[in-house]
Amino acid sequence: MLTAVSTLVMMVAYSGPLGNAPTLGAALSAAPAGRTWILSSMSVGLAVSLLSVGALADDVGRRKMFVFGAWVFASGCALCAVADSTTPFIVGRLVAGVGAAGMVATGLGLVATTTTHARHRAAAASWWGTSLGAGIAMGPLVTGLLDLSGQWRAFYWLLALAGGAMAVAARTMFAESAAAGSRRFDLVGLVTMTGGLGLLLVALIEVRSGALSRAAVGGVLAMVLLAAFVTAELRGRDPMLDLALFRRPDFVAATIAALATGSGVISLMSFACTFLVNGMGLSTLAAGGLLTVWSATSALSAVLGRHAPQRFAGNPQLVAGLSSVGIGMLLLTSLSPAATPWRLVPGLLVAGVASGILNAGLGRQSVASVPSARAALGTGTNNTARYLGSAIGVTIVSVIAANPSGSRAAQVTGWNAAALITGMVSLAGAAIVMGLARAHAAGPRGTFKREVTNAGGR
Repeated sequence: MLTAVSTLVMMVAYSGPLGNAPTLGAALSAAPAGRTWILSSMSVGLAVSLLSVGALADDVGRRKMFVFGAWVFASGCALCAVADSTTPFIVGRLVAGVGAAGMVATGLGLVATTTTHARHRAAAASWWGTSLGAGIAMGPLVTGLLDLSGQWRAFYWLLALAGGAMAVAARTMFAESAAAGSRRFDLVGLVTMTGGLGLLLVALIEVRSGALSRAAVGGVLAMVLLAAFVTAELRGRDPMLDLALFRRPDFVAATIAALATGSGVISLMSFACTFLVNGMGLSTLAAGGLLTVWSATSALSAVLGRHAPQRFAGNPQLVAGLSSVGIGMLLLTSLSPAATPWRLVPGLLVAGVASGILNAGLGRQSVASVPSARAALGTGTNNTARYLGSAIGVTIVSVIAANPSGSRAAQVTGWNAAALITGMVSLAGAAIVMGLARAHAAGPRGTFKREVTNAGGR
């Protein structure tokens, strides 16, 4: 249960600024670039930390990393609560993202060490997926409601208190677990991977801010560091990310599905509030309420998904989720300038049901597709792909569709294009996962499991 609660709190923190972005920008006197960073900073902290935190947690202790992450999250939220300008607020969001990574990467790993029963793990993954949808739904609504009384800082104080409470609760609710055997700490891998992902995300944010020269420099440096990371992992004795995992089709399928989720439905829904306010004239609270058609439906379908037959688990669930999400987003296209917000409801409902199925499947496969000793690494890798895909997708959507000074017709045209592209990304992801599943079924079943288990147990 604590795993689901921590994910819920993290997603509330992640999505909260979507509900009161104009208020935050005005209160912090943020320039346009600063407003972009306010919305993106927590995802940057998450994306650059998830993989390294997951690998480290498997070695030093998953409960220890969860508790540490919860305290870091609480500290970052407290910094946001007292910030009086843009820079300290952004730093607080970055710190909160790093702390949230400690909880996200270890939560399902801790559950996986307490039970090996497939039905129990499926239930845990369903509740985890429910928390994702519920958190995304609650964040903008809570900040929108607090906006009515001018209490935006209270949101971050509440998050800080929740982080501290989870750190205390984890000490009694979780048993410590770690991988057997000693491994050397992969400092080179940590530095090159964190630096490379960080610079890549900064480059994407700078593209959205219009600073193309800084984006180009950051992108080149990111590619250099990520190439160095791959080289270090191939040559290292105890790599942080064993690249032999990518010989395993179910691991690759789960990673591709997470990337497609981030660059597809999450990126479009992250932009949806902006479109509903600027393009359709809704208030931020009304826009957040409309988006609950997607997020609340996602939460409900994820929790009901635990009753699905066992043969549906794994790649079939990912294919069904991605393809249905794609169909839902295609239903959000073909808007006319005269369309009302109600026109979006059918697509949001379909995408919501499918997102719940997809999130539950990703939660399960992130652990099931790696050796049990590397459970936190599996979760960290999967969520890194999700947030990296989100950063890429949001950048593409923003370039295509964001036009604050444009007419309603221009806003609607941009939305139609963004929904079409992200829908096609989801359908392409489903096709790739299906192809990997067929390749796995056609090949010798024991090969990949043996290779990865040997590699992971060094």
